Amino acid sequence: MALHRRPKPQSRTRVSVLTATATAAAAVALTSQAANAAPKPTKSEVKSQVDKLYEETERATNQYDGAKEKQEKLQKEIGLIQDKVAREQDELNELRTGLGTMASAQYRSGGIDPSLQLLLSADPDDYLDKASTLESLSAQQLESLKKVQTKQRELAQQRAEATEKLKDLATTRTELGEKKKEIQGKLSKAQKLLNSLTAAERQEIADTEARASRTAAERVDLGNEAAASPFGAAALNAAASQIGKPYARGGTGPNSYDCSGLTQWAYAEAGVHISRVTYTQVNDGTRIGMSALKPGDLVFFNNTEHVGLYAGNNQVLHAPYPGAYVRYESMSTIGSFQFGVRVTG
Repeated sequence: MALHRRPKPQSRTRVSVLTATATAAAAVALTSQAANAAPKPTKSEVKSQVDKLYEETERATNQYDGAKEKQEKLQKEIGLIQDKVAREQDELNELRTGLGTMASAQYRSGGIDPSLQLLLSADPDDYLDKASTLESLSAQQLESLKKVQTKQRELAQQRAEATEKLKDLATTRTELGEKKKEIQGKLSKAQKLLNSLTAAERQEIADTEARASRTAAERVDLGNEAAASPFGAAALNAAASQIGKPYARGGTGPNSYDCSGLTQWAYAEAGVHISRVTYTQVNDGTRIGMSALKPGDLVFFNNTEHVGLYAGNNQVLHAPYPGAYVRYESMSTIGSFQFGVRVTG
């Protein structure tokens, strides 16, 4: 009979070694995870990241405002074309009615001239091209037929133009939707970063900005520089009356503003029309360098994504970014200065 031996129990030493090894491996893994975990950004790092996001948001906002302006322009143009088409169609109907009256008169007098079969033709343009050479046409008939032909061609061109503008409008509306999503995404990310700070840290940032704005306002008072022009002085005074109004994407006043909305509103108050967005406001006057700036000049920053009004003594009056208010600020803290533009009215 075969003997069955009981298996040897594992060595206690071996079990202890395995346990110790597993524990050590777990500890190493946890240490590695802790080392790889991104440290919480500091207040200054958060502020820097948020400022960058606001700069990107402003770029997208300018593009959104430009697309919105284009949409409004296209809608007006399409409306005018459609009104014109309706009027031209009425005129064409009257011309056809006249031809019908002429055909009826000829029928009663013994038959319809072949040229007037235009009204029954499947291809009026082709028929007219041929009929215009027929000697049987009277001068009056020929003139009437040519008017019909011209009116039909005008209508076809206008309808084609309206169709193209409608396609352009659809593309613009798609662009508006995409830019709106981009803006909302960046603002959401910026808010998430700000929410990672404590309430005390957020308040500290706000207090620092408020002190800087008060200092900038004091420096403006000490400037005593002559304005660029009467228009510039009036625009700057108008903008100063809006200090404390909130920044709002697409805002053009009088309750809230984005950067170019404020400058456009201020110059409108001075009796001068300038365009809506920074990309076009750069062409609303003569470009000048920093040393030539005078109060009331437009000043552009960050690849012309941001605009404000030069207030003198290296200070700017502007609508900064979401969550902020219209205020004075030192040029050195706004961003990369590009150039100034002097609006002359």
